[in-house]
Amino acid sequence: MNDERAHYIMVGGFLGAGKTTALARFAHHLTARGKRVGLICNDQSSGLVDTALLQATGLPVEEITGGCFCCRFDSLLQAAESLTRETRPDVFLAEPVGSCTDLIATVSYPLRRIYGERFRVAPLSVLVDPVRAARVLGVRDGKTFSEKVVYVYRKQLEEADVIVVNKCDAIDDALRTELVAALERAFPKATIYCCSVKDGTDVELWFDHVSGAAVGTASPLEIDYDVYADGEALLGWLNCTVRVAAASPIDGNQLLLRLATGIRDRIAAHDGGIAHLKMTLDAGDATGMLSVVSLVGTDEAPDLRESVFDRVDGGSLVINLRAEADPALLESLTREALDAESEIDATVEHLEQLRPGRPEPTHRMSAS
Repeated sequence: MNDERAHYIMVGGFLGAGKTTALARFAHHLTARGKRVGLICNDQSSGLVDTALLQATGLPVEEITGGCFCCRFDSLLQAAESLTRETRPDVFLAEPVGSCTDLIATVSYPLRRIYGERFRVAPLSVLVDPVRAARVLGVRDGKTFSEKVVYVYRKQLEEADVIVVNKCDAIDDALRTELVAALERAFPKATIYCCSVKDGTDVELWFDHVSGAAVGTASPLEIDYDVYADGEALLGWLNCTVRVAAASPIDGNQLLLRLATGIRDRIAAHDGGIAHLKMTLDAGDATGMLSVVSLVGTDEAPDLRESVFDRVDGGSLVINLRAEADPALLESLTREALDAESEIDATVEHLEQLRPGRPEPTHRMSAS
């Protein structure tokens, strides 16, 4: 008999691992094979770069804010219902908050057991940035996060059915080999793939694996929610939208690169640690999305993911910043970096800064 249930595929991973790019690439892979796809993104607050990037795929997107899927489970169902009314997807691709874990017990099991007549739940994939993973696992030296944040990071990997080492185009073969070996030792139950979702290198084996009919075999975590909550609360969150105007045309790419560098250097001077900084500049005309810059780590260089070739008079700038630092400090340093840009007038139209609250899952189910 044909299984007419929608396939629910969740792609997790820590901040900056490349989840949004992976979902866009995965969606293209599925639509090329005749599948209808609905995308669901998730964050602690509103004003998401990720939503804009996924909407650029032309596919239907729902955004869940104010908490992770585990704490906003009813909103997750409502998002699926809204997408079903709109396009009746064969596949839902869902991206949880990058600081969230315990997804098997709080999302996968409830979907499978309570709503199993509606969803087939795929194995849980967790993406990693290879440089950050190598530092956390002790394969390479370098700045990482405090102990409780690392606890959350490792728990994400512990519950994964599939670990995807992303951005392999940016590392050498020696690091790749050492990192995979370290992951295999630390998390022996997971299947490990290596790829670059940015350029599509070696992604199909992973996509085909999680698109198959088999459900995940990972067990719910043994997790200390007090440590988990403390780890999340150490991360400051800032989302803001800025109206940018210039007296004469400016290079939007260079503006974003300078801003990213300015924010990074200011946070580093206060001994903070960037988990992920992502910014877009949209001219607000037929040109559409102009530039996208991503930065992962206080000692990393900003990466220009999408670029504009023409100079612009301004537009709408969206900044999403996640860092191990006080959110009020993040706001102050971001405003300083904007004020330092003499070529532009920058008007902050919307700004939210916060620390994530304690996770309070709607459901939490055991293996039995």
